[in-house]
Amino acid sequence: MQMSSRDPYPFPTLQNDEDFQGASGTEKKPYGLPTHLAQKNEPWQRLNTTPTLSSARREVYHFDPQAPRDSLDFVLKAQYDHHNAFLVGKPGTLNQPETLGQEHGRVLKNRIVEQPEPENPLNHPLRVATDPKRRTIDSMHSCHNAIEGHHTQTTNRGYSRKPGGGFFEY
Repeated sequence: MQMSSRDPYPFPTLQNDEDFQGASGTEKKPYGLPTHLAQKNEPWQRLNTTPTLSSARREVYHFDPQAPRDSLDFVLKAQYDHHNAFLVGKPGTLNQPETLGQEHGRVLKNRIVEQPEPENPLNHPLRVATDPKRRTIDSMHSCHNAIEGHHTQTTNRGYSRKPGGGFFEY
């Protein structure tokens, strides 16, 4: 009787790491730019230059006029009414408007508040007519409105030379 040459185990034989784990490769593609160049691109630069509220409050020049200066200011700002809330514990007497969700006028989170556009009470579209030529003449950066003279800001800081190399005399 002759034995069958068919392999009873059809799976590949595991001989080394390549067969056992599969082809080893990087899962993550390498970055296209080096770090010092990627930091100059838009999202990275914008996130780096925009402060958070907590970091902006740590700045030297930050001043919040509504912040309580001491414990008396903190207690005076509390939303406790002893006529309506009698025998409330000490934590209940110190609840601030921010905690209770009332309007307080301070920015606590970096969220953009969408302001609805005010409706026109006359119910007609407002059209503003402008003349593009007139706008350039009225510009404060235009030299047409400057005082006449040879020592104006349109020259080299008020100084200019003659074609021969000498200075203009006033």
